[in-house]
Amino acid sequence: MFSCKTIAFIYLSEPSSQFCHKVPIFLFHSVHFLSLGALNFWSVNVHQRKFQNLLKGTRVRNLNRNQIRYYAPALGFLMFAVGVNSSEKDFIEAFKRPDAIFAGYVGQFVVKPLLGYIFGIIAVTVFGLPTPLAAGIMLVSCVSGAQLSNYATFLTDPPLAPLSIVMTSLSTATAVFVTPMLSLLLIGKRLPVDVVGMVSSILQIVIAPITAGLLLNRLFPRLCEAMRPFLPPLSVLDTACCVGAPLAININSVLSPFGLTVSLLIVAFHLSAFIAGYFLSGSLFHKAPDVKALQRTLSFETGMQSSLLALALANRFFQDPLVSVPPAISTVIMSLMGFALVMIWAKKKE
Repeated sequence: MFSCKTIAFIYLSEPSSQFCHKVPIFLFHSVHFLSLGALNFWSVNVHQRKFQNLLKGTRVRNLNRNQIRYYAPALGFLMFAVGVNSSEKDFIEAFKRPDAIFAGYVGQFVVKPLLGYIFGIIAVTVFGLPTPLAAGIMLVSCVSGAQLSNYATFLTDPPLAPLSIVMTSLSTATAVFVTPMLSLLLIGKRLPVDVVGMVSSILQIVIAPITAGLLLNRLFPRLCEAMRPFLPPLSVLDTACCVGAPLAININSVLSPFGLTVSLLIVAFHLSAFIAGYFLSGSLFHKAPDVKALQRTLSFETGMQSSLLALALANRFFQDPLVSVPPAISTVIMSLMGFALVMIWAKKKE
């Protein structure tokens, strides 16, 4: 499934923790608007016809039911590893920082959608891409935070991992209301989000594994102590699967005739979000004693989001397969960039 050219592992040691974190790094002009802020993705121009002809036979693939069934436990294991290395006091302390939680929420559902709208317009006005691709970029910006951001925070700043988990859980829980509103505002189409599915996702991927890790750490500390040396290499393999699986599934969209242009736009989009989260939090919390760690945490929260949810929404509610391309590419780019930052910041801390 994965070749040696696809994945390379770089092992980093973090002196602030009691064990080594192994961080995976993967080698990697017309448009019609319904109104200001609403993209008319139903309009078809010459560019759309050209790209749709190129796309024939290259439908973006979504995760099927069996793949989703394995993907949730894979992310859950990373949350379990965080729980084993945390305590209840860490989460209590996280809730004592409502200003930071609110800042993370604003980064996810205000800053990110604004950037998505800007890059969506750039896609069609500057690069002449078809409007469904712009709709896909905007859709990526409307979804909730990614659980991988919690693990990225855990690798760089373990004490702030609970805060990151609270931020992501809050954005995921409220996405059932916020995502449809943002999609209607930016794209011009209301997308119903499954409330039960969202709650189930939080319980399976976040709450249950973290609770299990906390209880295990509290009731059987010696067992956890024996487990800790094995968690980093297992987490490396787990993270590789979480990033590599979407790449393998959506390789056709990445290698499509317009894949390079969309990839560059997605890179710029996520890079802008990482930078915005870092510097905005720095200006807001410049007096905090852990301002640098907080900047890194809010950068992950702003720059990483649940692109798989955007991909599922695109496949389900949009007839044009082009809408699915940006979310498919984002699942890979977002993870690569996030863990590249983990490597950079971990080395700087050394």
